[in-house]
Amino acid sequence: MSSSSIGYLPTSSSANSSSSSSAGNPTSSATPGSSAVESSSNKEPELDASGFPTLESYGPPPAEYTKDISATAKRGWNTRYWDACKPHCSWLRESANDITRADTSSNEAYIADYGTARNCNIHDVEVPTFTLGDVSKSWFGYNGTRSACGDEKEKGVFTCTDMAPIAVNDTLSYAYVAGTADSKCGKCYHLQYDGHFANEMENNPPRETHLALKGKHMIVMASNIGMDVAGGNPNLPAGQFDLMVPGGGVGAFDALTVQVNKGRDFKWGAGFGGFLTECQNKLGYDATLVAYQTCIKDMCDAAFGDAGLPNLLRGCHWFADWYKAADNPTYYIEEVECPQYLIDHYMSRFNTTTETNIKKVTDWSTYKDGDVLDTLHCWKAGEAPAENGWQNPSAGCDVQ
Repeated sequence: MSSSSIGYLPTSSSANSSSSSSAGNPTSSATPGSSAVESSSNKEPELDASGFPTLESYGPPPAEYTKDISATAKRGWNTRYWDACKPHCSWLRESANDITRADTSSNEAYIADYGTARNCNIHDVEVPTFTLGDVSKSWFGYNGTRSACGDEKEKGVFTCTDMAPIAVNDTLSYAYVAGTADSKCGKCYHLQYDGHFANEMENNPPRETHLALKGKHMIVMASNIGMDVAGGNPNLPAGQFDLMVPGGGVGAFDALTVQVNKGRDFKWGAGFGGFLTECQNKLGYDATLVAYQTCIKDMCDAAFGDAGLPNLLRGCHWFADWYKAADNPTYYIEEVECPQYLIDHYMSRFNTTTETNIKKVTDWSTYKDGDVLDTLHCWKAGEAPAENGWQNPSAGCDVQ
């Protein structure tokens, strides 16, 4: 959807994720330009199957992530979704007026904003967030890799499934969220749940699910925006975050049923509200916590148990078990420094700077981890190689 022409492309003949710089290296314990907090050690961290440090290797979380902020913080509320689309924050900034995505005015600014959010192919293998566009010997620019929510479908790119929520312990979890249309990508927030919910009234009190979530904390990182995500109101001035959780409903867009193809007749729950809303329709709105948990986990197992995408199953069960199946719960909120775990799973390992020389790819479904990507030699205006005594004055790339 966006196309930009920024920076100068370095010369190279191949590219893959292992060639990324330390700015996006998931094994690093610090990110240039960041002030991320978490304990670390000099010992090499244990890595998971995707090459990221295991959650345990980050050490205990800072005490500030579970401190009581109810006396000073504003209140907001969560909805939920998982559409599997390429996140808004995975696209390059479209113009200087785009205040939501990473600053591309310099590599330093881009890295300080944590760059573009990772995206993956249909098999959950990370791929670039942007590549060269339709370049020629007299022009070069960049194109974002195309979302599976568009016409590309299985050939396009998706949310990486390891961005599903994960429990740090019984009272703290990490997750990603969509904010309002003008919210800034890459910001992190501490949410402290208060046992209430957004549509609460005297004759519509909190349910067992909301009370079970009270006192728990989440650190969330903004990776998306939603045009229907609401700002504040007098009762809840901090506004809304749409929590990214498998089984939360696809909302207005849908790449999930492309990535997890269960056939036309499979029951995915409500488009807005997902599995919980389906269980509420089945059980009523005053069922027990255990009844909702059982219903949701049965739907999780049916949807994701054999999908070959274990993070989706884990995240879906997390909603029932850790999050207590709470419907639109409210919280106190404050901005905090991002934990390194969320940064590592956010930052592209391909697009670690504002520049790339990776050739455009129209079908990402065949890409496998470690495959070498084709690249081009490109140049900025006035630096083209001479041909037969003549130098092309334009920026461009060495295409055949």
